[in-house]
Amino acid sequence: MKAGVVLAVMLMAAIVMVERGQAAITCGQVDSFLAPCLAYLTGEAKPSRACCTGVEYLKDNTPTTADRQAACKCIKDAATRYRGIKLDKARQLPKECGVDIGVPITPDIDCSKIS
Repeated sequence: MKAGVVLAVMLMAAIVMVERGQAAITCGQVDSFLAPCLAYLTGEAKPSRACCTGVEYLKDNTPTTADRQAACKCIKDAATRYRGIKLDKARQLPKECGVDIGVPITPDIDCSKIS
């Protein structure tokens, strides 16, 4: 009985914490989705299947404007942490994987304008 009450309270707290318009995706998730793409982004000819699966996961986990804006910020932050990323490859990544993620991968994007 106590476990059921605790679970119900935790569920209610989680629901209350995810406010409308607040992004649910984290930079840790974005990083883990796109980590398999580093080889492609730094020079490999084609993205791996694992990379493209990560791009698909990124799309699946960014259904709202707030999520896409948060993912955009995470991608921009990651681009400054990793040396040797080729910007032309970053821009082409979604197309190479056949996935429209709704977030342009470019360092000069204004993430607040993503819809």
